[in-house]
Amino acid sequence: MGVGVDEALMSVLFAAADAGLYAVDDEGTVIACNPGAERLLGYAPGTLIGVNAHRTLHPSNEESAAVPVQRPILQGVTGGKRTGGERAVLRRADGTPLAVWWTTAPLPTGAGRGRGAVVVFQDATAQREREGRRDERYALSETMREQAEYDLAETTWLGELTLAMTTTLDADEALHRLVRQLVPRLADTAVVSLADGPTHRLAAAAHHTPGVLPSGPSPGGEPVPEHPAHHAAVTRILEGGGTQHLTDLAPAPGSESDLLTRVGAEEALVLALRLHARTFGALTLARASASPAFNEADRVLADEVARRISLGLDNARLHAAQADIAAALQRALLTDLPDVAGIELAAHYEPAQHTAEVGGDWYDAFLLDDGDLALVIGDVTGHDVQAASRMSELRNMLRALAVDRPHELPGQILRRLDTAQARLTLADSATAILTRLHRTTSGAWQASWSVAGHPPPLLITADADAHYLTGAHSMLLGLRPTTHTPLPDGATLLLYTDGLVESRTRSLDDGMTRLRQHATTHRHLPLHELCATLARDLGDPRDDITLIAARTPSGPHTS
Repeated sequence: MGVGVDEALMSVLFAAADAGLYAVDDEGTVIACNPGAERLLGYAPGTLIGVNAHRTLHPSNEESAAVPVQRPILQGVTGGKRTGGERAVLRRADGTPLAVWWTTAPLPTGAGRGRGAVVVFQDATAQREREGRRDERYALSETMREQAEYDLAETTWLGELTLAMTTTLDADEALHRLVRQLVPRLADTAVVSLADGPTHRLAAAAHHTPGVLPSGPSPGGEPVPEHPAHHAAVTRILEGGGTQHLTDLAPAPGSESDLLTRVGAEEALVLALRLHARTFGALTLARASASPAFNEADRVLADEVARRISLGLDNARLHAAQADIAAALQRALLTDLPDVAGIELAAHYEPAQHTAEVGGDWYDAFLLDDGDLALVIGDVTGHDVQAASRMSELRNMLRALAVDRPHELPGQILRRLDTAQARLTLADSATAILTRLHRTTSGAWQASWSVAGHPPPLLITADADAHYLTGAHSMLLGLRPTTHTPLPDGATLLLYTDGLVESRTRSLDDGMTRLRQHATTHRHLPLHELCATLARDLGDPRDDITLIAARTPSGPHTS
């Protein structure tokens, strides 16, 4: 059973359709239309009925211009075929053309009706406007995408500049990395000048073409000549001035070899490297005549680059200042070695180089009441002022405990130091060796020692025998054994910190073997030279290196 058609509903839908609909008979006369067709074609309600569509609605070829004329309505539909998707022009009631997309279908046959066709059409102008708006939106989205990609690339590049300034605390090394990244992204030539007392010095320079500039700022030890205008601009900045824009960079008489003339600079921006009212120097960005002039976007980017360089320089300054304080504190706490008859003493301390930090390494040597000599070496965890401060507390406490009870063995003194450390929290973690050198009545020397978590002492004899004294080794807390051994004539007892034997590039066992072999090879050196040679040849420059050594006389014993 079929579903009945609601004629009222169909009438409403026909009237409300946004497209134009009209029906023609076999002569092409409009026999029905909807309000949409009347509105689009500009006819008053009811006046489109009876109009011959072929003659009235279809303009001639001349009138339709570039839009094809709609072919006769009944062509192609008389055989029951549908025709659609074609573009044509209809003439409005006022004679103006209307570009449309149209579709036709045969008119259903019925009582009292002959052949005919139904035409459905839409305003192509509105569709073109929609397509135009779509194209505009697409173009805008492409522009926004390109801008986002540019912003991301710029942010990434600025991040790389920041890394260049922060991955090393050596300011000159960081600046050499940075200027190489500024060209050719921002300039043909980049120069950084740093304040040096009342004047300034060239710290780093780079050009986009390799070989144009020397690899260093001062080839052959001679300063690179400076263009007079550039020198004046940097001087003004050091005196508190702002950005200088140099456009007259013609070489002064006799200055053809200055840096800006050498690179063919046509113009330059000289920006202050300044933070918190402290001026570190100036950044110069120069472009040659073949490059575009600096615009406002370039200036904004250059300002951001100068700000990041200033932050990096200030960070390096603050770190160096802290390291200087810690180094001064640590060096002040290192003991002047006592003069002891019948034995030679030497010590060597070398702070970490690449990290510009100091740690808790220390050595000590002092005489006890009974004439015995105490030798100490130790290491407090950390590389900062706090580590140096806690090292001084631990050092002073160990001195006090040893002097208070000079008759106690080294292991007993270290055990009491453990107790004090646990109660007073002198250090988070520390290692140490306490050695006591005693001269017997025969004039020979004897060593007693105890090790708390520290690399063992090394004994090098005059006949090239070198071995580690491992018998008294224990963890930092707990029982403190003490071991005794005689020291042969001409023997060297070496105490050291882990920076001498540990490294990221080799194992501890390898480091210990190398130390034993190296010490044996150079055993004939004067004691202070031996310590310096071992530190130079074996030590890891990224860590503090501390040594203290005692050498017994090689001649006959004297009381």
